[in-house]
Amino acid sequence: MTRLDSATPPPRKHGALHKLWKDFLEPIVFAVVITQFVATLVGVEGVSMMPNLRDRERVFVPKYETWLHKAGVGDFQRGDIVIFKPPRAAAERIPNLNRSALGLWSYRPFLIKRVIGLPGDRIAISGGEVTINGVRLDSSWTTDYWREQGCWDNQSDLAMQATSSRNGVMTDQPEFTVPAGTYFVMGDNRTPNGSEDSRLFGPVPQRDIAGRAAAVVWPIMRKTNARYDCTAERVASLTGENKVNLRLLTRPEAFQDLKTQLAK
Repeated sequence: MTRLDSATPPPRKHGALHKLWKDFLEPIVFAVVITQFVATLVGVEGVSMMPNLRDRERVFVPKYETWLHKAGVGDFQRGDIVIFKPPRAAAERIPNLNRSALGLWSYRPFLIKRVIGLPGDRIAISGGEVTINGVRLDSSWTTDYWREQGCWDNQSDLAMQATSSRNGVMTDQPEFTVPAGTYFVMGDNRTPNGSEDSRLFGPVPQRDIAGRAAAVVWPIMRKTNARYDCTAERVASLTGENKVNLRLLTRPEAFQDLKTQLAK
């Protein structure tokens, strides 16, 4: 027979609340803390960031960067790809920016676009070309692709103005100055209806930015070529060799060249 030594404390009995915490709540709290304050993965929906990001790719977002920026340490830069909620006022007017959850409540879905203008920047758009503070941004890193597909937009209201009244949120303005605490964002898809962005819904407040897309992590492989159907406004085919898709999402060199020119 096994005897307990009198100096040995009896085994502790854990109650139902402790079991609930250890088995269910603790993992959930840990996951929430990680995804809200450390890092998370975000899925890309749609073609607004083509050709650089494709539908259903997943990107890595270091959330700690966002909290540091909100605390005044560092900032988002031109050329960064960011995940954010569209401005609330715009979401109330543009159906695509407002969704319903089981008919019980509505919410603003997260979008993914590229930062083009910082607070105080003067953004002008004409003939599909973007000018920042009087200096043209070389957008060939994305416009070359759309020229090849035959649907680069250089004539619509979005290609001829910094902001458009098309959706009744912004006014028609050939030049737009980005307000303090906000960013001017655009999609890489430069077809006539390729992207709903700051040209239509205005600048994005820093408080609505969830983070910067730092890398593509899924799928691991992807086809080299993506042919776009300009009429149907979707990817028509994926062809060519399979290549490794894991990659860092660095800023195109054009943004560094722009920064250098603006500093002169």
